[in-house]
Amino acid sequence: MVEIKNLTKYYGENPAVQDISFTVGDHEVLGFLGPNGAGKSTTMNMITGCLPSTSGTVLVDGFDIAKNPLEVKRRIGYLPELPPVYPDMRVREYLTFAAGLKGVPRAERKKQVENAMERLHITDVQKRIIGNLSKGYRQRVGFSQALLGTPKFLILDEPTVGLDPTQVMEVRRLIQDLAKDHTIIFSTHILAEVTAVCERVVIINKGQIRAEDTIANLENSMPGDKMLKLKVEGDITRITAILNETEGVLSVEEVEYEASGVNSFTVKVKDDNVRKPIVASLVAQDCMVVEITSVHSSLEDVFIRLTGSGKQSRDDEPAKSADTGKEDA
Repeated sequence: MVEIKNLTKYYGENPAVQDISFTVGDHEVLGFLGPNGAGKSTTMNMITGCLPSTSGTVLVDGFDIAKNPLEVKRRIGYLPELPPVYPDMRVREYLTFAAGLKGVPRAERKKQVENAMERLHITDVQKRIIGNLSKGYRQRVGFSQALLGTPKFLILDEPTVGLDPTQVMEVRRLIQDLAKDHTIIFSTHILAEVTAVCERVVIINKGQIRAEDTIANLENSMPGDKMLKLKVEGDITRITAILNETEGVLSVEEVEYEASGVNSFTVKVKDDNVRKPIVASLVAQDCMVVEITSVHSSLEDVFIRLTGSGKQSRDDEPAKSADTGKEDA
């Protein structure tokens, strides 16, 4: 559905995005990650045609954004980080207006607007002035406009910003449901959101791609110490001594006492081949091993290792406006 080839963007002599390439398959939800200022928003603006690239190509459904911009834009629904809403308009009025801008036939506009409001649960505020809504509701209005025109490809930049936990869960379910009919690029700083809705991610830093793979592969490929989690029945001191004496065990990192008598041990080991010697040593000493599992790195560990820090300041992305503090609708 989407193919990015050698995409590059310079601001004067400063590179914001440097020679990046990746693809997004049909009905895939791709997580697009990077610290502040990494080039995420610049990349998404180039994909949508809002910003011209210095070099490289963007193909959406076979159409080149530089050669056939209108064909590409017809296939894209875009939710930028700051929702593109008009605060003086009412919700239904704004969505009807947006549908007209997108070229939705007049006979279909009412149905599409109602479907979008229903999916984002904003039907009850359709007559409210957008500027009087809470930040969370304004975010959902912006999400609704991205669905108008039945685009094949959705770009969602921080779609859960300003939403409460219940609304975040609703958006997660919505994204998973939308993937049945759409291809989606999902950008966020909340890594738990990516883990919940994506199988594959692209991690960008300083305008260059640092990783492109499934989340599982990235977590499993992290270098460093191997850890095992054990649940063993018996005396903590005795079990700890047995583990420390087992060949291949580097150290016992953590012990969690449980009243049931089955205690948890986090053990640093040379490699996964130490499992059998550990079990053999414990069983030989009449210690019952209830469970033994590998402790893998998280997506957050991978992200921090590849980017160095997740707390950089923005330089190529627009500053966020302060929340108005208005009450929820």
